[in-house]
Amino acid sequence: MRSEPHPIRNFTTPPTAVELAALAEKALRAIPAHLAQHVQNAAIMVEEMPDDATLAELEIESPWDLTGLYRGIPLIGRSIQDIARPPDIIVLYRQPILLEWIETEENLFRLVRNVLIHEIAHHFGFSDEEIDRLERDPG
Repeated sequence: MRSEPHPIRNFTTPPTAVELAALAEKALRAIPAHLAQHVQNAAIMVEEMPDDATLAELEIESPWDLTGLYRGIPLIGRSIQDIARPPDIIVLYRQPILLEWIETEENLFRLVRNVLIHEIAHHFGFSDEEIDRLERDPG
C-alpha cells in the first residue's frame, strides 16, 4: 500500500458523512493502479441510505444490503464523439457501511476501500473471483 502523508484515523465512533467521504478519497488513492486509472475523474458521494428507486432498479429488497453503487458509463461504452455527459459517481451508503463495520469489526478504511474496489470492478465487468482477489491485494 502506498504511504499516506497523514495517517489514516482509526474510528472508534461512527464517522460523519463528511469524514466517510474523506476516508473514501484516501481509499480511492489506495486501490490498484489498473482500476484507479479508469476512475480518475469519478466523484464520490456519501448518502445515508439507498432510495427506493435505486433498490427497485437493482432488484434489492433490503436497503442494508447495498453499501455502494457506481453510476456512469463504462470505458468500453464511451466514444471520443460523445457529447458532454455527467461525471461518473461512486455512491457510498453510510448506514449500511457502518452496520457492516460494526458486525464484522473490519478496519473501516479497508472496508471502504473494498466497497470502492467492488463497485468499480463490477462496473468494468470483473467476475466475483477477480473482485475477491483485488480486495485482498492492497496494491
